[in-house]
Amino acid sequence: MGSVNLWSLVRFTHVIGAVVWVGGQLALSVVVLPLGRRLLDSEAFARFSAAAGRRFGMLTGAIFLPLQLGTGWAIAWHKGVTWASLGEPGYGRTLATKLGLFVVVMLAAAAHGWAHAKGRAELAKALAVVSLVGSLGVVLLATALPAT
Repeated sequence: MGSVNLWSLVRFTHVIGAVVWVGGQLALSVVVLPLGRRLLDSEAFARFSAAAGRRFGMLTGAIFLPLQLGTGWAIAWHKGVTWASLGEPGYGRTLATKLGLFVVVMLAAAAHGWAHAKGRAELAKALAVVSLVGSLGVVLLATALPAT
């Protein structure tokens, strides 16, 4: 077993950020919102789901996104990733695909918040699914990258 060093802690922090983000999406989608829909009247559920979404979005913007961007950049720097290497087979292309999908996920999540605020429930639901499935794809791609 290797020793824990600074880069192990950076990678651990990056992974924990992903766990919180994807786990939060799954918990909201599979447990919290279905239970709230079943136990609360429609007005109370609408207030609850809007408040939960705002809180999750606020935590995403204030903690998750800066954490993921900072640790991700640090890992890439440590690994010697350059813009040119993102086009190379293997690590570079896998990381480029992961980054591209991450951007799509963040845009879908932001659009979900906008659609929900505008009362476009069906669009908001579709964007939530896109964000969740995309997040799972990001995690799958991350598992294909070797440890740093």
